[in-house]
Amino acid sequence: MSTPQIAFLKGHGTENDFVIVPDPDNAIDLPASLVARLCDRRAGIGGDGLLHVVRSAAHPEARAMAEQAEWFMDYRNADGSVAEMCGNGVRVFARYLQRAGLAAEGDLAVATRGGVKGVHLAKDGAVTVSMGHARLPKDGVRVTVDGRTWDARNVNMGNPHAVAFVEDLAHAGDLRSVPPFSPSSVYPDGVNIEFVVDRGPRHVAMRVHERGSGETRSCGTGACAVAVAAARRDGVDPARTGAPATYTVDLPGGTLVITEFPDGTVDMTGPAVIVAEGVIDPGGLETVSG
Repeated sequence: MSTPQIAFLKGHGTENDFVIVPDPDNAIDLPASLVARLCDRRAGIGGDGLLHVVRSAAHPEARAMAEQAEWFMDYRNADGSVAEMCGNGVRVFARYLQRAGLAAEGDLAVATRGGVKGVHLAKDGAVTVSMGHARLPKDGVRVTVDGRTWDARNVNMGNPHAVAFVEDLAHAGDLRSVPPFSPSSVYPDGVNIEFVVDRGPRHVAMRVHERGSGETRSCGTGACAVAVAAARRDGVDPARTGAPATYTVDLPGGTLVITEFPDGTVDMTGPAVIVAEGVIDPGGLETVSG
């Protein structure tokens, strides 16, 4: 008996790309090994991660959020590991729901392991995600690449980030492997590491090593962490000034606009595109040796 085929789509948000697996009833088994194979750019479909689309009521990790959000983004990193949140992923997730007729232009809620996120699908195609509150733990780390060392600010956007301001983005190295940081005890479960340069007033550019994925073309939670870290570095704190602070963040795959509000919430706005759909043959994936 042949292995059932699995429907999938492929999408990206500022070139942070994802395999999308619609599974409303949470009936598809997606072990880490299969997710890693699907995200493999040579032996699979290819992606920085996988968006497993499940009704909140059908997933044990999301049932408590079902009254607030019908749909749960069961997000996996490219290596198959589970992640709390992915900002670009939420935008692409929402775009998929709209394409499938499961959400309309306007506001909707998406459940994630980082909590329920409010999303707005605009007429012009932009997608805004309310990313929640940034937390700024006091403990930071020092990041070292090719003999250069920087202090990195600890920012948590539902997942952990270390933000380092550098003179040149090339100083970040190739970012395929995790840049060394210390003390390691600050991030016992690993960390996303951002390297940032200034482009102008409230305008920065960044590169990122995403935990479990290596360097990616974009990272939504990372862009939010960078904007908050840049604001504090610049002496800007909306909670004190009473005025929102907006930063433009350039990434290798495009541009995101990040706004932090006086109540501490952070919005992220950017594009989200579905580029392909088809079916996966799990049996074919299993027969390909590594």
